[in-house]
Amino acid sequence: MLCIILALTMAIPASARHKNFKVSVYVRAFEVARMKDSHWLDSTWNIISSQLDVDKIYLETHRDMTLVDDETLEKAKKFFEKQGIEVAGGITYTISEPNDFETFSYSNPEDRAWVQKVAEHTARHFDEFLLDDFFFTSSKKDVEIEAKGNLSWTEYRLELLKDAGRNLVVGPAKAVNPNVKVIIKYPNWYDHFQGLGFNLEHGPQIFDGVWTGTETRDPAGNQHLQNYLSYNIMRYFENISGGRNGGGWVDSGGINMSMDRYAEQLFLTAIAKSRDVMLFAYNQLLSVRLNPRFRAPWQDMGTSWSYDEMTASFKNGRETVTPTTMARIADVVLRKTDDLVGKLGNPVGIQSYKVFHAPGEEFLQNYLGMIGLPMDMYSVFPEGQKTVLLTAQTATDPELTAKIERQLRVGGDVVITTGLLKAVPEKIADICELQCDDLKAIVNDFGRYGKSEKDILIPQLRYWTNDSWEVVSAGRPLTGGVSGWPIFHRATYSNGTLYVLTIPDDFGNLYDYPAGALNTIRRLMSKGLDLYLEGPSKVSVFLYDNRTVIVENFNDEPVDVRLVGNAGPLKLTDLETGESSEPAMTLKPHSYRAFKY
Repeated sequence: MLCIILALTMAIPASARHKNFKVSVYVRAFEVARMKDSHWLDSTWNIISSQLDVDKIYLETHRDMTLVDDETLEKAKKFFEKQGIEVAGGITYTISEPNDFETFSYSNPEDRAWVQKVAEHTARHFDEFLLDDFFFTSSKKDVEIEAKGNLSWTEYRLELLKDAGRNLVVGPAKAVNPNVKVIIKYPNWYDHFQGLGFNLEHGPQIFDGVWTGTETRDPAGNQHLQNYLSYNIMRYFENISGGRNGGGWVDSGGINMSMDRYAEQLFLTAIAKSRDVMLFAYNQLLSVRLNPRFRAPWQDMGTSWSYDEMTASFKNGRETVTPTTMARIADVVLRKTDDLVGKLGNPVGIQSYKVFHAPGEEFLQNYLGMIGLPMDMYSVFPEGQKTVLLTAQTATDPELTAKIERQLRVGGDVVITTGLLKAVPEKIADICELQCDDLKAIVNDFGRYGKSEKDILIPQLRYWTNDSWEVVSAGRPLTGGVSGWPIFHRATYSNGTLYVLTIPDDFGNLYDYPAGALNTIRRLMSKGLDLYLEGPSKVSVFLYDNRTVIVENFNDEPVDVRLVGNAGPLKLTDLETGESSEPAMTLKPHSYRAFKY
């Protein structure tokens, strides 16, 4: 009897101990199909579960025209339920990922029938399922060209996918299983969604919830995803979905840069107050082996994430486990982060307005987050704020001028970008007559605020002398030079102030602005917050409404920073050690500090 009890205890691992979010694993249809083989299922799950505590698993039914059969789905489902794991379904609506992510033609009757069949098949097995990244269309076949007519591709696809969501996926699934919840996972390229039919205005209402792609991987990749996006996109989707953002989704992309790049994505997803952190995918947790090249040189400095700790043998119950794959990295990061997240309130930041489906200055808020400006994006104009940020993505709002004027009359500030000014100078002219067209300037000298190590190409902001004023200027050189141009500009109106933030042609050059210039920009843009950062770029601040704050350094070297209170000197207590801390501190590379203030 004792042997039987011990065997059962070892077969069913202790339930996951995450207190503030779930940890989930997504399984592609290819791996679900292999779960027909009991030995493969047992052996692979043992590798993952010995290194990682899992709360929930998503079993995909379809990907690249692979449809997993009923028997295999039920077998896999029952296997995980016996392990004490919550089980849900998943669908990836692709014809062939290797062929440029080939998607279905939602105007083709045969494709529409297949899409509906997959939704119905999945709803028969699960009370919840999630659509992976690809519920969009890039098809330009003849049937699409004819169906589009005189519409733009964006207009056509937005309506097409809205219809498909209602009538091919959600409706048929609920007809089969009235209890089913259908969730859409939106990927990380949110500012380009409209061009392929992802509809952020109506989609969150069509589906029962949303999930968020927080994979920022290597920022040098072709999507140019900045580290901060892993946090910012979580907050944006939470705001536009009415609080129904189920969780964030991270994969192994970027781990080639070091283990820290993977850890940062998990950390940022969790501190954005994610309800669930999804690990994509089962196959990666098996095949991405721990490798000394993931250990960055700066790890010898005692940084936040220790590769040596993660690769060391550890006790799992009575067993000693020697980690072999990235599953162990995820477990260590998420356990440590779980303890911290429980001490954080609700995220707050500088509210930025983004009109649905609007192009212009794409992903800019993530670059601003990387220079220490805490971002909080909305698709309605933020009322009652001390400061509102407006980029070129607000240019299409027909009531923009009235909204700006109302904000200024009640004593608030408005920060607009040069991109917005260039797009709609006539809408800004009622507030202040400014010009920003195609003329450029090359600058590297910010005067008393310091110098840049690089030449920076900026748009020339022009204004009437004595009608508005430069706050931060730059030239080449500025001190003893020929001319300078505004970097941060101000104009008074009624009871408020209109600021103009100059955005360089290459957004990445924001990181080259000297610390002195960034400090002034942060101070003036953070009037509505409790504190602001002083220090160099590529350091982010994450603020919460219970007077807690996280400061994270994304640089490869240590940096000196200071937290400055808007109402007076700050008293800081480290959230993890309980020790008092000075507002001025040195942050180690790829490391964070968290405080109560």
